Amino acid sequence: MNAGTGAGTDEVGPAEAGPEVGDATPEAAAASEVRPEDAPKAEAGGGAKTGAEPEPVPDSGPEAHPDDAPQGAPQAEAGGTPEVKADPEVAPDSAPQTEGSRAPGAKAAPEGAPDAETAHGPAAKADPQGAPEAGPDTSPDADPTPEGTPDTPAKPPRFARLTRWQAQHPRRARVLSRTITVLAAILVVCTLVMPATIVGIGPAKFFRLPGEAIVGAAILLALPRKPRVVLAAASGVALAALTVLNWLDMGFKQYLGRTFNLVLDWSLLGDAQSYLEDSLGRAATLAATAGLIVLVLLLFAASAYAVVRLSNVLARHSATATRGTLIAGVVWITCSSFGVQVAGVPLAADSAAVTLQSQTERVSNTLKDEAEFQKVAKVDAFGATPPGQLVPDLRGKDMIFTFIESYGRSAIEDPIMAPGVDKTLAVRTAALKKAGYHAKSGWLTSATYGGSSWLGHSTSLSGLWVSNQQRYRTVMASDHLSLTKVFKKSGAWDTVGVMPGVQKAWPEQSFFGLDKVYNAFELGYKGPKFSWSTMPDQYTLEQFQQRVHGKKHDKPMMSEVILTSSHQPWGPIPKMVGWDELGDGSIFKGIEAAGNKPADVIADTTKSRQEYGKSIQYSVTALTEWLERYGSKDTVLVFLGDHQPIARVSGNHASRDVPISIVAKDPKVLDKIGDWGWTDGLRPAHDAPVWKMNLFRDRFLTAYGSTPHPKKG
Repeated sequence: MNAGTGAGTDEVGPAEAGPEVGDATPEAAAASEVRPEDAPKAEAGGGAKTGAEPEPVPDSGPEAHPDDAPQGAPQAEAGGTPEVKADPEVAPDSAPQTEGSRAPGAKAAPEGAPDAETAHGPAAKADPQGAPEAGPDTSPDADPTPEGTPDTPAKPPRFARLTRWQAQHPRRARVLSRTITVLAAILVVCTLVMPATIVGIGPAKFFRLPGEAIVGAAILLALPRKPRVVLAAASGVALAALTVLNWLDMGFKQYLGRTFNLVLDWSLLGDAQSYLEDSLGRAATLAATAGLIVLVLLLFAASAYAVVRLSNVLARHSATATRGTLIAGVVWITCSSFGVQVAGVPLAADSAAVTLQSQTERVSNTLKDEAEFQKVAKVDAFGATPPGQLVPDLRGKDMIFTFIESYGRSAIEDPIMAPGVDKTLAVRTAALKKAGYHAKSGWLTSATYGGSSWLGHSTSLSGLWVSNQQRYRTVMASDHLSLTKVFKKSGAWDTVGVMPGVQKAWPEQSFFGLDKVYNAFELGYKGPKFSWSTMPDQYTLEQFQQRVHGKKHDKPMMSEVILTSSHQPWGPIPKMVGWDELGDGSIFKGIEAAGNKPADVIADTTKSRQEYGKSIQYSVTALTEWLERYGSKDTVLVFLGDHQPIARVSGNHASRDVPISIVAKDPKVLDKIGDWGWTDGLRPAHDAPVWKMNLFRDRFLTAYGSTPHPKKG
């Protein structure tokens, strides 16, 4: 009989039950029940006192069980019948008695038998030669409970209870065991064939034959028990780890348009949690985080158990398993060789091996890239240019470099978002023209997608392709000349940064050459947050005017301004109010309360696209109205997007292009870039030139008269 409690058990056989102890009839039980006070007392000579006193029998407790019998009690054999040792000279207790021949419960000694002390408890046996075994102390001071006998029967261990349940319900146990085995197989197969992208998920993806399972089965079948169990458990843990990496790849591709980097991207998980907390609230974020941690731990435990269980099943049915593995291997090789597909999906799968290989290559490439990029960052075409030769054609201008969060090509060309955004761009172009401003626009291909805005900022301003966190750290630690730092180095400008999205220490201030930075806590805002955005763009721009642009300076100002209202999840979105009504931002309380809830927008793709488009309209309107209201003949505005919105909004195959515009009243400013081929107005044409974002710095510096003086590390 298989007990069915070990890993991989398939079947549970019925138990052969013998007679239960304690099944005696009530009459027999009554006859054997003797009170302790009726026990015979031993004589000086050691013989038992005879007479009418009944023989003592210890209480057996509320329920007797074969496993609970004290040592020496009759034990049941495999067949279920208790073994009885009978003295040939002594009649068994079960022999029929003549009514009235003895007191109830008393045993009649055979004629001529020696005196014997009355046995106490079920452990007492009669000596075949007639000599009684020494019994327990029967003195008045003695404990009536036999030594070693518990007051109450011990509770059977869980293993015993489980085995007893299996014996009592063999069919249910068998069904349960086989169900667990099937679920274990489903878990292993699903994790082996799981695609690494949300787009790739579909029923056909999971009805495939994983080659890794076939190889694993062959190895496990060849191993002895202990190495097999150890390898199976380790394989289950490794499989769970690969599954977690697959999940991370899905999330990163959906939000950042790239796969998860095992070396660089762990720090971004904290940023993701902060974003969720700002969008959904602290309680919901903590609950989601806790649930995710529990899910991952369960995955590791379940995967390890599943592989061990399946390995035990293979070992118990090794002959059948070996034949099945051989057949599956032949089928896999055949399908792979001939490209057999089901619903357009290859039947032969090697997803886990591909994931492992890609992660290994990614780690290797990351380590190599670090050394190579350090060399690239040390080379700077303008690093040694004398201050007097930097941007001479912009001297005397108030320069403003502004990034609009998630302002991508999709906002202008996607059929859902484009109508509203294009209309806003046309209206604002006309309004600026009426105020004496002109604009030219083109496209830049961002180094990031969906998020990690700082990569887009640093790429466009450093002239280096800063596409990951490691490169960002390398650039920030270097003395490479950023575009904003050019103005500081020239000595002709004061520099300032307005960063409403910065809510902690920001050491990057030095790299960007900013004399002063206003973060989220230094702009005097008393209104509500709009999801992740700490304050509306209109309020940020008004504070920029009051604290920086509108004040008199000895030198012109170079300002870097980051606008955040178009940051996902695009709910709620602020609305424009009168510029004179902004105050400390309290006016936005009613607007925030009446807006969409972030959870409602996140869960709906169409609404996300619609609200994203509205957020871009708001940011562009706020910026251009500010310029129209507060700009001067010497104001030059350069504004661009940092990256495209996430794939749920821009689509799974969207480009990384972002719009960029230069706006000025002085026609000479735009004349300097006349040969760039950019489009007149705020909306770049579909076929306008597209440059990689890192090329912008050098072309901008060259256009406005900077002389290259390379610096080599």
